Amino acid sequence: MTKTTRRAFLGSSAALTVGLPYLASGQNPASTISKQKPSIKTNPLAGVERENVTITDVKVTLLSFKLPKDQQWVSATFLVPKTDAFLVEVFTDQGVVGIGESSPYRGMERMRKYVEEIIKPNIVGKNPFDVELLTASEEAAWAGVDVALWDIIGKVKNQPVYQLLASGETDPHIRMYASGGVQYAWYDDPEQLLDEALMHKAKGYTAFKYRLGTDWKSDNVTVDKFVPLLEKLRQAVGEDFDLMQEHNMRLTLEENLEMAPALEANNILWLEEPLKQNDPDAVEKHVLLKQKLDKEMVSGGDKFPTRTSFKPYIDRNAFDIVQNDVNQTGLTEGWYIAHMAQLSDKYCVPHNWHGGLTTMANAHLVAAIPNRLMLELNQTYNPFKEEIFKDPLVVKDGYLDIPDRPGFGMELIDDVEKKYPYFEGGWAITNPNLSN
Repeated sequence: MTKTTRRAFLGSSAALTVGLPYLASGQNPASTISKQKPSIKTNPLAGVERENVTITDVKVTLLSFKLPKDQQWVSATFLVPKTDAFLVEVFTDQGVVGIGESSPYRGMERMRKYVEEIIKPNIVGKNPFDVELLTASEEAAWAGVDVALWDIIGKVKNQPVYQLLASGETDPHIRMYASGGVQYAWYDDPEQLLDEALMHKAKGYTAFKYRLGTDWKSDNVTVDKFVPLLEKLRQAVGEDFDLMQEHNMRLTLEENLEMAPALEANNILWLEEPLKQNDPDAVEKHVLLKQKLDKEMVSGGDKFPTRTSFKPYIDRNAFDIVQNDVNQTGLTEGWYIAHMAQLSDKYCVPHNWHGGLTTMANAHLVAAIPNRLMLELNQTYNPFKEEIFKDPLVVKDGYLDIPDRPGFGMELIDDVEKKYPYFEGGWAITNPNLSN
């Protein structure tokens, strides 16, 4: 197949004029959720009959992989030379084993110690069906344990997890969006972003989320300098392709307001993490920004651990989309966050940047909830997305299909820790290529 470059594409008749944002459903994104019936479940295990199962052990496995130089990625001031995974296995007296993953960005050794010294002594001897009582916590190490308990419950009940979570119509055929924009640098050729977007489109994706590139201050980048790249990107992919822009909380309110007209003109479907979310006036600033956006949705909250963190953003209409991540919240709390958002006509589009165990759990959540839209998939190279499983989840033509198997329906390969031994060190370093 001939490679489609941005230059060939822009010179062809395929370069379309900008139109309305594209959704595979063909619906206006602001009008679909209210048509869904509210959940009739008051908790995620409602209607699921309890079984007699006992937790006997908890095991944590840390994995690492040194990225080849051509696969390392960059954003803001940092460069990423390695990828890690924090795997959790929970064992039972029935011989059923559950698997899950906590975020590797929360301190691998610290979380392992927390599991071994705090979590394990507190859940051994307990029943996995008490998952809601056992795992409610803001500590990220609990998230992987929570997911593993749901895997056990699904296996014991001989049902996929998403069917147990659901209170209405399910959809295991999930639209995925390519999440990247961390391979281009302002000190090199920023138009590499266009080539990346076209590559994802050629693979069958219908949506792409990108970031702001390397540190703006280092290369004297401003909103005025960024907007022409955005315009070229929209022209390259055409109007029948969703674009989403993530700011990683790097811009000020004033810079976001300056960016707003370009987002409108280029039909950006949503703006993600436009502002810092831990400032005392963070919610109010998001409200002010949303008032300047007529079409674009605003999303955020991927590091929020509980529904309490999301509530002020939902109540004040500061978010149109909640982006909880099960490797931060666990699946139980993720279910509550999604349904709380639905009550206010908000989408739930989980953050999903890490390994395949996170994709597995987030996909089951999306399949089960009524306010689904699509699911993120990290496009940087990471062997923990597919290569640690006997039968991995694979995206085909922009969609992921959840297997009709009990639990999450996935198994780890044998001796995974020998294939990817853990080594200490942070996942990111200061980018040595920045000018200052």
